[in-house]
Amino acid sequence: MEVNVLNISGKETGAKVQLPDAVFGIEPNDHAIYLDVKQYLANQRQGTHKAKQRNEIAGSTRKLYKQKGTGGARAGSIKSPLFNGGGRVFGPQPRDYSFKLNKKLKSLARKSALSYKAQDNNIVVVEDFNFDAVKTKSYAKLVTDLNVAAEKTLLILSAANNNVYLSSRNLKKAKVVTAADLNTYDVLNADKILLTTGSVKLLEEAFAK
Repeated sequence: MEVNVLNISGKETGAKVQLPDAVFGIEPNDHAIYLDVKQYLANQRQGTHKAKQRNEIAGSTRKLYKQKGTGGARAGSIKSPLFNGGGRVFGPQPRDYSFKLNKKLKSLARKSALSYKAQDNNIVVVEDFNFDAVKTKSYAKLVTDLNVAAEKTLLILSAANNNVYLSSRNLKKAKVVTAADLNTYDVLNADKILLTTGSVKLLEEAFAK
């Protein structure tokens, strides 16, 4: 798939870049995407939820009333789950939600997500650029000139660039990542994928195997 390369002003440079079919033109695997997104979201969970069991409740251990003759059910402690303020039965406990996925499956998921974006013509290739200083106005002008200001964008850089990253951080619909940190969730969550010419080469090296 051949795409025109734009500059940061949104004008065509006359150059074209070939998006490799091995990365941007495969038959998408929905189940691989599901598993990779599920793992990403699971890894975001802190897992610090906690409810007290009856042995952790502060309260007296005296017997509330005599065992027999009251006409009611027997009760041995105010900390019973049957009473207000008692312990909770099978309540949430701290746990780790993360799980393992094979590298090949995660690679397939990323290629599937990128292929979906390519099929819908939601990929824009920009020549490599840099900002002289950290200015949100600079990044806002970039997405405006590329006609994607109203959409969620994911800019994929070939290497970390602090000026570009910090310039985008205050914009609600903009996100900047490096090709090495690309994940399936971010690709699917964005309306438009902005690739630099350098990041296209890195993605080809990483996934076109």
